Amino acid sequence: MSTHEQTATKKSALSWGALRPAWWNSLRRDEVLTAYLFVIPTVLGLLLFSLGPVLASLAISFTKWDLLTTPQWLGLQNYTAMFHDDLFWQALWNTAYYTLGTVPTGVVLALLLAIAMNQKVKGIVFYRTLYFLPVVSSIVAISLLWSWIYYPDYGILNHLLHGVGLPTLPWLGSTQWAMPAIIIMSIWHELGYNMVIMLAGLQGIPQELYEAAQIDGAGAWSSFLYITIPMLSPVIFFVTVLSLIGSFQVFGASYVMTKGGPLNSTLTLVYMIFREGFQYFDMGYASAIAYVLFLLILLFTLAQFNLQKFWVHYD
Repeated sequence: MSTHEQTATKKSALSWGALRPAWWNSLRRDEVLTAYLFVIPTVLGLLLFSLGPVLASLAISFTKWDLLTTPQWLGLQNYTAMFHDDLFWQALWNTAYYTLGTVPTGVVLALLLAIAMNQKVKGIVFYRTLYFLPVVSSIVAISLLWSWIYYPDYGILNHLLHGVGLPTLPWLGSTQWAMPAIIIMSIWHELGYNMVIMLAGLQGIPQELYEAAQIDGAGAWSSFLYITIPMLSPVIFFVTVLSLIGSFQVFGASYVMTKGGPLNSTLTLVYMIFREGFQYFDMGYASAIAYVLFLLILLFTLAQFNLQKFWVHYD
């Protein structure tokens, strides 16, 4: 556009602005006001119930506060005390153990189950629904159900072990088996959710790729390795990140099934935050642990995003 044309366009815009009727400005003001009326509740909700508590807990983490008396400023004492607290390190190890037990196994099983649920067989919708049902069930109800399954005397799992000639296990009453028991239950509970996401990814892969590979002589394993996995890698990455974040926040199963026991063998970081804050009323120490947990989740999530370039394909 030439300089003359640009000048003419600006003059036309200015003349329109000068000639706009009064009702036009009133209409614009009404639209802006309406937009603010719709936005304000959301902004207030974020400030009051999300951002506000987050910032408040950061300030509380530098104090000693029992919810009743005036907070006392401690500076970094809560953080320094945390790193000298053997219970904190045990909770951190238990959380890492839970993460290592649930995330890789859960992702692999979800992928295999999604492949099975992607087959065109009669009644496949029923099986998909069946596997997804635990996801919509309450974690409290699921934990109580599995507590009965793990019961040492009349639990169905020990009954099955005894029936095939294997020794029965104390499960939730043992420091060795309590966390594996929770891991097994958690994988079962979350499997349907990850399966549905994987299934959606599988159904988005063009069938023409498999047909072309079949024409070239590729078998089922080669197609899976060189077509399914690369095309599904963004979905696998998404499921892995969500599973990793969720595993660091495990609480319900440990609280309902074992109360963090026996001998703190299932005490996780979130359970320790709950116990320090709402049982011992040390909100400052609980807030400090919460922020360390936040930093751990952030670091591991950023690491996942940095590593994705080596194995995730978006083409």
